[in-house]
Amino acid sequence: MEPGEKKLLSASPDGDAREENKLKRGIPQDSSSPKLDRYKIARQLTEKAIKEKKIFSIYGHYPVIRAALRRKGWVEKKFHFLPKTLQTAEDEGAREIKGTEIKENQDVVVERIDDIHEVMSRLVKNEMPYLLWTIKRDVIDYHNLNGDQMLNHYGKTASFTTKIGLCVNMRSLPWYVQANPDSFFPRCYGLCTESEKQEFLDDFRRTVASSILKWVVSHQNLGRIRSKSRKEDPKSSDPSLRKDPENADNRFRGLPGQLVDVACKVCQAYLGQLEHEDIDDSGEGAEDLSEAEWNDLIQQYYSLVHGNAVISDSRSYFSQCQALLSKITSVNPQTEIDGIHNIWIIKPAAKSRGRDIVCMDRVEHILELVATEHPATKDNKWVVQKYIETPLLIYDTKFDIRQWFLVTDWNPLTIWFYKESYLRFSTQRFSLDNLDSAIHLCNNSIQRRLKNDKERSPLLPGHNMWTSSRFQEYLQKRGRGAAWGSIIYPSMKRAITNAMRVAQDHVEPRKNSFELYGADFILGRDFKPWLIEINSSPTMHPSTPVTAQLCAQVQEDTIKVVVDRRLDRNCDIGNFELLWRQPAVELPPFSGSDLYVEGVNTSKARKPVPHLTTFNLDVLSETQALKAQGSWPGPESVGMSSTALQEDWKRESARVSSSWTALVPKPAERSCRARPGNVLPAYNPPRVESKASRSGLAKAQPTKPLDPTLLSGHPLAPVLHAVKPSESALSQLSRAPVLPRDLRAPCLVCRSALPPAGPCKRCRSFCASVLQGASFVPLGGSGQQGSPWSP
Repeated sequence: MEPGEKKLLSASPDGDAREENKLKRGIPQDSSSPKLDRYKIARQLTEKAIKEKKIFSIYGHYPVIRAALRRKGWVEKKFHFLPKTLQTAEDEGAREIKGTEIKENQDVVVERIDDIHEVMSRLVKNEMPYLLWTIKRDVIDYHNLNGDQMLNHYGKTASFTTKIGLCVNMRSLPWYVQANPDSFFPRCYGLCTESEKQEFLDDFRRTVASSILKWVVSHQNLGRIRSKSRKEDPKSSDPSLRKDPENADNRFRGLPGQLVDVACKVCQAYLGQLEHEDIDDSGEGAEDLSEAEWNDLIQQYYSLVHGNAVISDSRSYFSQCQALLSKITSVNPQTEIDGIHNIWIIKPAAKSRGRDIVCMDRVEHILELVATEHPATKDNKWVVQKYIETPLLIYDTKFDIRQWFLVTDWNPLTIWFYKESYLRFSTQRFSLDNLDSAIHLCNNSIQRRLKNDKERSPLLPGHNMWTSSRFQEYLQKRGRGAAWGSIIYPSMKRAITNAMRVAQDHVEPRKNSFELYGADFILGRDFKPWLIEINSSPTMHPSTPVTAQLCAQVQEDTIKVVVDRRLDRNCDIGNFELLWRQPAVELPPFSGSDLYVEGVNTSKARKPVPHLTTFNLDVLSETQALKAQGSWPGPESVGMSSTALQEDWKRESARVSSSWTALVPKPAERSCRARPGNVLPAYNPPRVESKASRSGLAKAQPTKPLDPTLLSGHPLAPVLHAVKPSESALSQLSRAPVLPRDLRAPCLVCRSALPPAGPCKRCRSFCASVLQGASFVPLGGSGQQGSPWSP
């Protein structure tokens, strides 16, 4: 045993003490020791895991994931460093995760060397992990992963996991789904551009007008309730119940009824916009107030809402205000959650865990907060969202719902919905008079730092969490047990499905990836859930007994869906249920089209070239050169009359030309069509060269007579033998200069330059390939000026 190993063994508690006792007693560590047995087992399990591609790696504190994979035969490839991204992780419970990660790393240092999982991790240190579970996607190089490597993150999910992304993409929902985003997502605006600021300002002003109408209706109803209370209890000594709210009190400032008239005109103009009545309206809209009039209306509204003023004779406006509110409610599903305080929640666009989130009810304070001299960046973008002023309360305390869902594919979109969720309570009693974040934000990262209010109901749990099952029991006791199955649960499903379908085009649809998300909902008084935000990498820290149970359970069920279901489609998937699977869109099969251009050749027609007879062109080329010099001997000097020679020449030429005409194909017309495959191959007869042409101009042998055997195999041999040239004429002919062989002759068909040792590359004509490397002299027709091949 190495000294370093002995030092590590001494750090272990019970098992290490037993090993030390064995060493002290002098027991040798032979092949039958349990350590070697464990090593053999570890090696066998490791080889099996490598063969089945069951190697995984984890970044972060996920002991449940690690234990679940190990039970299924997976081997962990450990990384002995802490990524920087873990230190700046922006999910809930990041500080707890950091602390537990440091503790876990310390535990790894003192881990026993003979632990079977540690040994197996050492054996796979050079293997590639096939499952990566990280707290953030940027921990690894996302784009360099192999196709068979699984990752628990997708790329480009900011379109729905950030506040600004969800705010912008929800506006495009009607283009994807026949649904109104205002029915489940509170309206919001990104205050990073002037146009968005103006839209928010217009919305704030319209909400001011509708809140004035709500004040009139609510105070009239309140007056009726108080009148009923006085009738039931006439002995009541409370002076506030004996006065009507419309009666002028010295403590309140009376506002004129004109305030209600202006608010009604603004609401009527808003209804006209929703019904598109303002398209053909050429006059000025009733809502087009000046900035001074708007400021005066808003200031009077502040006095009215905050209890410093009342509207005189508001009873006369009750019927008109109630009718307008009914029309607005029928076209605007968010009228109920607006309340009368016009509270908005301001959030940083790309932060989480409730950081820097504030609630405000004055527009000038909101615009002052988001005002900046620097251009908009990621850090100073703000999102303002309408606050839900009428939430469902449990024992006068606000709460929200954390709902998990899993996406295993984006093309086709596949969503798994988790059946269990949990509620998070605020530590303070709910009140709209106090806009403290401790009252209105239920994030665990905020509430865990606060103490529970003494005035809060003792029926609420001390750790401020309920399971969804406990919440259903609460509803059942109050006679609303059906609300969960008929309203809350299906509405949350629809909201998540709609949000994912909108974001589908923005996410990188990598195969073999998956991701678990956490959505936050707030219930209205009518049990209708409102989607607030969607979190990537939701916290799995067991901070309370509720999260210790549910977080461990959802992690194990996630492994069942993404690992077990790949091999068995009918396996147990825990509490997950298939929420949405997009129908596969089959692309039409691609067939390569035969693209070509049809047209008429407009090139200049070339003169027809007569067919070439086969004869020794070396001799004729020399003869052509002698004619050009004027030293060609006439027929008389050869010993034959010119008339007889011409007649024999014509007969032989006609016979050979008629035989070649059947073999030589006509030149094909130029077009972009594909040529047929049944083209007659070019005829390549044996090449016959004279010694004079092979030697070239510098090595010509003028004294050597022409070899008569060269013409023995030629078709014109009888004619050439009949000529019987004299020795002087042949010697004079042989002394004529010979052109170099590398000079290219024109093709007889297309007049292109003919290579010295091959057919015509332009037209592949039969005439150009009769004699490989021979020189062709056009018989008839005019050659190009200045060309040595001109007759």
